[in-house]
Amino acid sequence: MATTETLKLPDIGNFEKVEIIEILIAPGDVIAAETSLLTLESDKATMEIPSPMAGKVVDVLVKIGDKVGTGDPIATLELAETAPATAVSNTVAPTPEPAAATATAETRQVSIQSAPAADIATDHQCDILVLGAGPGGYTAAFRAADLGKQVILIERFEQIGGVCLNVGCIPSKALLHVSSILNETRDMGAHGVTFAEPTIDLDKLRGFKNGVITKLTGGLKQLAKQRKVTILHGIGQFSSPNHLTVKASDGTETTVGFAHAVIAAGSQPVKLPFIPHDDPRVMDSTDALDLADIPARMLVIGGGIIGLEMAQVYASLGSKITIVELADTIIPGADKDMTRPLLKAIRKRYENIFLGSKVTAVSAHDDGLEVSFEGKDAPASDRFDKILVAVGRAPNGKKLQLEAAGVTVDERGFIAVDQRMQTNVPHIFAIGDIVGQPMLAHKATHEGKVAAEVICGLPSAFTPITIPSVAYTDPEIAWAGQTEEQLKADGIAYEKGAFPWAASGRSLSLGRDEGITKALFSTDTHRLLGVGIVGPNAGELIAEAVLAMEMGADMADISLTIHPHPTLSETLGFAAEMAEGTITDLLPPKKRN
Repeated sequence: MATTETLKLPDIGNFEKVEIIEILIAPGDVIAAETSLLTLESDKATMEIPSPMAGKVVDVLVKIGDKVGTGDPIATLELAETAPATAVSNTVAPTPEPAAATATAETRQVSIQSAPAADIATDHQCDILVLGAGPGGYTAAFRAADLGKQVILIERFEQIGGVCLNVGCIPSKALLHVSSILNETRDMGAHGVTFAEPTIDLDKLRGFKNGVITKLTGGLKQLAKQRKVTILHGIGQFSSPNHLTVKASDGTETTVGFAHAVIAAGSQPVKLPFIPHDDPRVMDSTDALDLADIPARMLVIGGGIIGLEMAQVYASLGSKITIVELADTIIPGADKDMTRPLLKAIRKRYENIFLGSKVTAVSAHDDGLEVSFEGKDAPASDRFDKILVAVGRAPNGKKLQLEAAGVTVDERGFIAVDQRMQTNVPHIFAIGDIVGQPMLAHKATHEGKVAAEVICGLPSAFTPITIPSVAYTDPEIAWAGQTEEQLKADGIAYEKGAFPWAASGRSLSLGRDEGITKALFSTDTHRLLGVGIVGPNAGELIAEAVLAMEMGADMADISLTIHPHPTLSETLGFAAEMAEGTITDLLPPKKRN
């Protein structure tokens, strides 16, 4: 005779009653052990409740909107004949060692390898805690969940995705797309097609940007749910080597115990002490992306990637832009021959560009912000409607109470890690901006995978040959490997092949002739050492060069690779032919036997 059991809600921590937002079973369903029964949502987290046993659902005893607590009956189950009633409990709880990709509901108990060092009461317990849900953080969380670990992901923003998706990479690229279209339509007049000056609707423009963000962050939320990764929102700080306290926006605190942790807490914009940052007319990159208005005159402090990208957005929308940069060139990390075409283009578009100069003081007035300068060609002072401060980012290592966990942080806030992304505390890992330069999302994602795999016992390490950089300006600039300036400074013998896009049929057909593709090869081995590209879609083109360097390709490998014609991608092959002396599309600079 079949045995019927009543399934009851397990211990859900400090929550007295939690609302049911989704019921995942129906009477008559035949389910396996670990099948999710329902989804609960508190003000801090969403959790799925799994079945401890296999069988056929006889009745569902709750409905959506009900609030349930520990021990409340939720369903009745006719047990499968292979599962004797005496072998199972009627309280919903997981097996101690769940299978991969099925074990991450927050109510489950896990077998923790490194026991908590302090006797601290916890609201949640997990195999792996990930602090920060940016690209590195959610990648680490998802990879660990796929490998069978119970994961809790902590995020300070309302939506996961971190700075990159919410107030960084993604919204800026949406606005830069609009900017490039505006610039292109204005340039088409020279080719016989003249457009009327567009009308800018800031509300719709913000809606477009925010829609892109919502689509991506919503997709991530679904991926987390499907992997049963628990998400807690709030500011996380360590309270011991195995505990983290999460403070929500309403002031409530939750304590999470963990066996392993991955710190992916990112960075924040650098503030300059002599600037009134409390004045709403002084913006950082996050503020600039809000597009509150389009100032008549805007000063951008910092000629790096972030400053130049936001300057392009505001200039295309109608602002008169002035840029001040302490170095003698824009984007100091790239070779000057790569940044020169961009500098030439923006000198025509912007009101002023002051290189080798700095801001020494800013004072706020009703009619503007008075700025004092020092440096070649810079005026003593000038007045602007808004200022964007884009002088870099600082890691958040000093904000996490890492001393409570024993993790070493340097004076700047960076955490030292090895190739396995381990800190000085063996069960705590760190990835992304917080472990050092370059502060790039695509670096963090690969570090996140390494951290998750190492924790799960896989042989993994972060050992890239190169990490590409891209400025999504107009024209774009991308580079990977060693720059020409680095090779000279290190005394490395190299050969260079540079192909001007003025000889590219595809580039000319786009009405663009300012681009260059430069490839640098070892004199001794002819292996590719570095590549720089400037021109439309440079950021898309650099990936081939990165792959070539990772695989140890030499100039013959690249020049003999048949690229489609006419394309911008073939300029890398032409650059290799320039280095070889085998180019036929131009006169070769030298000939090889």
